[in-house]
Amino acid sequence: MFILQSDIRSAIQIAATYYSINNNPKRSCLESKPPVNIRTTTTRLKPLHASSAVERLADKPPICTADELHYVSIHNSDWRLALWRYKPPKQAPPRNHPLLLLSGVGTNAIGYDLHPGSSFARHMSSQGFDTWILEFRGAGLSSEVASKEVKQPITLPSERMDGVSSQNPPGLSSDSSAQSKISSAEEKKELAESDQSQLLMTFTETFKRFSERLSVLIKEGSPEALQNSTIATQIRDLSQRLVDIIEEGQRSVSPPFTDLLDRFSSTIENLQTQIDLLGKYNWDFDHYLEEDVPTAMEYIRKQCNPKDGKLLAIGHSMGGILLYSMLARNVFEGRDSKLAAIVTLGSSLDYTTSNSTLKLLLPLADPAQALSVPAVPLGALLAAAYPLASRPPYVMSWLNRLITAQDMVHPELMEKFVMTNFCTVPAKLLLQLTTAFQEGGLRDRSGTFFYKDHISKIDVPVLAIAGDLDIICPPEAVYETIKLVPKHLAMYKVFGEPGGPHYAHYDLVGGRLAPEQLYPCVIDFLTIHDST
Repeated sequence: MFILQSDIRSAIQIAATYYSINNNPKRSCLESKPPVNIRTTTTRLKPLHASSAVERLADKPPICTADELHYVSIHNSDWRLALWRYKPPKQAPPRNHPLLLLSGVGTNAIGYDLHPGSSFARHMSSQGFDTWILEFRGAGLSSEVASKEVKQPITLPSERMDGVSSQNPPGLSSDSSAQSKISSAEEKKELAESDQSQLLMTFTETFKRFSERLSVLIKEGSPEALQNSTIATQIRDLSQRLVDIIEEGQRSVSPPFTDLLDRFSSTIENLQTQIDLLGKYNWDFDHYLEEDVPTAMEYIRKQCNPKDGKLLAIGHSMGGILLYSMLARNVFEGRDSKLAAIVTLGSSLDYTTSNSTLKLLLPLADPAQALSVPAVPLGALLAAAYPLASRPPYVMSWLNRLITAQDMVHPELMEKFVMTNFCTVPAKLLLQLTTAFQEGGLRDRSGTFFYKDHISKIDVPVLAIAGDLDIICPPEAVYETIKLVPKHLAMYKVFGEPGGPHYAHYDLVGGRLAPEQLYPCVIDFLTIHDST
C-alpha cells in the first residue's frame, strides 16, 4: 500500500504540474540572453551504411541491440554495470580514442539506440568511434548481485511448519478408526509442542538477521536525513513489533500457535519490503560520479588501450552534468580527468537563470519529507500516461512537448522511447540534483562543494549543444555553464530555427533531422580532438 500511495501521489503531482506548464504561454528560448558567439565550423560527413570483476556476454538479451554487451563490477559494491558496445566497421576511418556515451536521469541505453534508422550510437560507430553506452546502477541491464553475507534469503517459519501440519502420517487414510484419529492427534500435538521452542528460536534468529541487515544499510549509505526519514522510522517501528511478538511468545505458557505465526509472517513481510526499498534505491548523483563513471572508463581503457589513456565522452542531460562535474572535481584535486574532449547535449550545472520545467517537477521540498518516498517510478508513470498523450482526446499532450518538438520523432519511435527508456529514480538522486536550481548551482552530497566554481580552471575542450525548444534545459541554462569554460576550449551551438525545424530535449539525440544537422557538428569536434 505504501508504494501504491506514493505512485498515486507522484502521478497527481506531476499531472498537476504539467497542466500548469501547458497553460503558460511558451517564451522563445532564442529570446534569452544572447550567448557568446563561439560556433563550430561544420562540414557534413555522410554516415556509412549501416573476469570476476568483468564479464562479456556471448548471448545478449533481445533488448540489447549493441554489437557486444559487457559487465563490470563496482569495487566494494554489489552492483555490476552494463556497457553496450558498438564496434566500428572495417571501412570506417581509424580513431585514436574510444567514445563513452552517458544518458540522462532515470534512463537506459535505448535512447541512444532507438532504431537502426535512429541510432546516435550506431552513427558514431559508423564514423570510426569505438562507442560504449554506460547504463548506471539501477538502469536497464545493470544489476545488483546479492551479498551472501548480508542478503541471503530468509525462510519464514511458516514455510517449514506448513509442510509439517499438512502431511498425513504414513499408513493413515481419511476413514481411519477413531482410535487411529486420536493417536494421530496426539502425535501432532506432541510434534507441535516440541516445535514451539524451535519456532521461538527461529524468531530470535530471524530478527537478529534482519537487525544486522538494517544496521548495514543505515551505516553504509545513510546521511542524517535518511536516518530521520519516514522509512527509517517505519522500519524501527516494525522491528519493535517483532521484538514484542517474540517476547509474548516466550512469556506465554501455551501461546495461540497459528495467531502468533500469522502475526510474525505479516510483520516479517512488511519489514522485508521496507528494507528492500531502502537498500535498493539508496544512491545519489555522487555515486554515479565517484563510482559508476570511473569504473566504466577504466574498463573501456583496458579494452581499447588508447595510446594516451584517454577517452572521448558525450553526455545527454544528466550525462553532461556528470561530465562537467568530473572535470570540476578532477581539476580541484589536481588529477587528470583522462578525457580528451567532451560534448554535452542539453546540460548545465546551474539552472537558476532559466525557466526549466524541472524547477516544478523535482522535489524541492524539505529533504527529510521528500525522502519518505524512496524512489519515483518514472518509467511506470510515463508508460501509464503516454496513451493519454498520443491518442484522442490527447489530454496529456504536454508530455510530447517535454521530450520532442513537433514532427521530430516518428510516433512509433516516440512510443518505444517512452515505454522502454525510463527507469525508477531514487529520491536521493533527485534531491541532490535540485541543488542545480539553487544559488551557486549543483553541489556534492555534503553541500559544500560547488562544481560550477571550478569549471573556469578545466583544461579539456567542451562542445555544449542546446535545443531552441528544450524546456527541460533551455539554451540560457546551457550557456550559464559553457560561458565559464576557458574561451579557447569552449564551443557552443544552439540548434533550431525560428521558422523550424525545432529541437526539444531528446531531439538533440534522436531527432529526425539530427543525423543531417547536429551529428556532423559533433563528429567534427570529436575528430579535431581525437587527433591531438
